[in-house]
Amino acid sequence: MIKGVLFDLDGTLLDHRAAADAAITAWLSAHCPGHPRLAEVPGLWEGLEGPYLAMWQAGECSVDEQRRRRLRALCRELLVEEPADLDAAYAGFAERYRRGWAAYPDACEAVEALPGLALGVLTNGTQRMQEAKVRAIGLDGTLRTVLTGEVLGGHFKPSPAAYTGAAAALGLAPEEVLLVGDDVAKDVTGPAATGMRSVWLDRLGLEPAPPGFPRITTLTDLPRLLS
Repeated sequence: MIKGVLFDLDGTLLDHRAAADAAITAWLSAHCPGHPRLAEVPGLWEGLEGPYLAMWQAGECSVDEQRRRRLRALCRELLVEEPADLDAAYAGFAERYRRGWAAYPDACEAVEALPGLALGVLTNGTQRMQEAKVRAIGLDGTLRTVLTGEVLGGHFKPSPAAYTGAAAALGLAPEEVLLVGDDVAKDVTGPAATGMRSVWLDRLGLEPAPPGFPRITTLTDLPRLLS
């Protein structure tokens, strides 16, 4: 029996991609006006996100250092001068990114339609930023448990310890928890190894779910699925 639901955050509740795309485009426009590859920048920035976050999550560098490395790599790719102060440059991007934080239209209503369940967020971002995002989209009163690898002993999705630790934080066994997210490896097949149930949120509706896993294209369908 499902007694708790964990939500991924970026790409599930919060439109991370729209905020990040707009922020990095605005940053490059300010740093290098009229750059001929401006339209490519969101895709390039997205492509660098996973590898550099993985360096931090693996303990190879600090979160600030992975941000410097990522920004440096973007500048190399675009053949633009590297900022003298990479931390200040990243802060300029981050401020624009924060201004773009917004929930998906279906997020708040879907979360609030799950009374009686233990609810939380399991995300791979930094603890402070992810808590700020939950507040920014108005779900801090409902999703009071925000869990990242920083508070789960350094275990990030898809480490099995991330899922078992998150379930324990809700006071539940993994098999009593459902994880909802947009990443197949981290939010769907990963938790299954611990006995945790999962639902793939495929907002683009382009692919079938992995065999044996339910797929929804909007969070509006989640309460019906649980019932």
